[in-house]
Amino acid sequence: MIHIKPEILERINAWLTPTFDDESQQQIKDMMASNPKELEESFYKNLEFGTGGMRGIMGLGTNRINKYTLGKNTQGLSNFLKQSFPNEAIKVAIAYDCRHNSNTFGKLVADVFSANGIKVYLFEDLRPTPELSFALKYLGCHCGIVLTASHNPPEYNGYKVYWQDGGQLVPPEDAGVISEINKLDYSEIKFESNPDLIQYIGKDVDDVFIDASIKNGSYETSVAAKHALNIVFTSLHGTSITAIPETLKRAGYTNVNIVEEQRVPNGDFPTVVSPNPEEPEALKMAMELAQKVDGDIVIGTDPDCDRLGVVVRNLKNELVILNGNQTMILMTNFLLKQWKKDGKINGNQFVGSTIVSTPMMSVLANAYNIECKIGLTGFKWIAKMIQDFPTMDFIGGGEESFGFMVGDFVRDKDAVTSTLLAIEIAAQAKENGKTMYQELIDLYVEHGFFKERLISLTKKGIEGAAEIKQMMIDARENPLTEINGEKVVLIEDYQLSISKNLQTNEETTIDIPKSNVLIYYTEDGSKIALRPSGTEPKIKFYISVNTDLDNSSDFEKTEQLLDNRIDAILKDMNL
Repeated sequence: MIHIKPEILERINAWLTPTFDDESQQQIKDMMASNPKELEESFYKNLEFGTGGMRGIMGLGTNRINKYTLGKNTQGLSNFLKQSFPNEAIKVAIAYDCRHNSNTFGKLVADVFSANGIKVYLFEDLRPTPELSFALKYLGCHCGIVLTASHNPPEYNGYKVYWQDGGQLVPPEDAGVISEINKLDYSEIKFESNPDLIQYIGKDVDDVFIDASIKNGSYETSVAAKHALNIVFTSLHGTSITAIPETLKRAGYTNVNIVEEQRVPNGDFPTVVSPNPEEPEALKMAMELAQKVDGDIVIGTDPDCDRLGVVVRNLKNELVILNGNQTMILMTNFLLKQWKKDGKINGNQFVGSTIVSTPMMSVLANAYNIECKIGLTGFKWIAKMIQDFPTMDFIGGGEESFGFMVGDFVRDKDAVTSTLLAIEIAAQAKENGKTMYQELIDLYVEHGFFKERLISLTKKGIEGAAEIKQMMIDARENPLTEINGEKVVLIEDYQLSISKNLQTNEETTIDIPKSNVLIYYTEDGSKIALRPSGTEPKIKFYISVNTDLDNSSDFEKTEQLLDNRIDAILKDMNL
């Protein structure tokens, strides 16, 4: 028999009071009798806002996504909105994805906002996350919510909060919202809807969003090139089916093969182990279709359509998945080339990236005499850069986890516009007798060959969280001084905000918000980052190595050399 700690038992007992409905109380009693371990997992902590808002397993309890945890979030957010905009008629927009209960949760959140006298624009059906960011600004809202757990497994759902600028919640507003939520008792949630304050939106916003995506993602590709490109697309049972096929059609791409088995939105994601385009298995069916129809490019998006996986043909005409860093480099270079061609680069421009993404972004920016601003993981930090530097032009930005944003009309990673951009790059390359893969190799020859790899270790539950915490403590208390025979020359600790040069022992302050990330740099230019995920029970290790590539004929040999170097680093670190 499991012994539940008194503080957890106190939380459980609070849910056995009349504030909570009879059905919920009965389920808790049943769990107490039949599955106390699950009950403990459900109540041992409160769900917290992480990298991408709040995500968790659906079910009863303070550590689960349910009517009460979402209601409390929304009540706290309503209170904060009223404090922040005291003399304004507050408006919010709400979207949701294909997950189980997302539509129910979307309506629940709308009900709570309306019960607090707040005007709600609620999408009539599932929509991509970037469309919510766009709609929020388009409709002049103060705030927006998306009910999504992105690429997490089917049992998850989540709650992303967006602010007036269309970007996700960042300091100082995030702390204000969390403070209001924490002050609340569940009995203070107003669940009684005011239907007069809820307005459903749909095609009217879709059309404007798709037109804006085409305007931002199209770059003088000829009609012949558009017709010649053979595209395979999969929505992986997610929301992108509502926007991407129509966007490509309106942009003039006629040769689009859709993976029919994955077309229909389905929260079980029945044809994949994980609906995550970072996982090669997720793109398997699309790649099989591409082999059958001789596709030039494959695109697959995650359930809420903010991330995309891109598959192209390599030098041997084999289909290969580009990693997020490679996609980001190709897209950024293409945009920079276009801006330069149009005479729009004058040094007052910037691109955005993150501390765990490829250092090649900075190299690329330097080549065009613009700035590469680096922020924490999560696109909310790139959106904040746009907000913090309003006199500068934002060209585009990305992160290694398959996210990219073109311009600032959407203030979050956007797989709709980025899909169109990737296809534009492929179409123009094909017209010039090349592939995207060859374009990438050319960039390595020009700027240096940067190769990255991500290792994720999954550690579930209470024990897993403790194990991840201990791994980071150990890394801080016993920092590595040598990795794979190379001296560590610099350590950046983002939790302590300290960058330490091990050669001079000089310490400098890191001037970005604190985060539980540790990065080692070695004397040969390798970079190794350790970071617990903010949205999944994982600890991630990001490895980046680089060398010169004299000419494209040496590509495969040099790539093998860099792969071997990464393998050796992983072996040295016992990963």
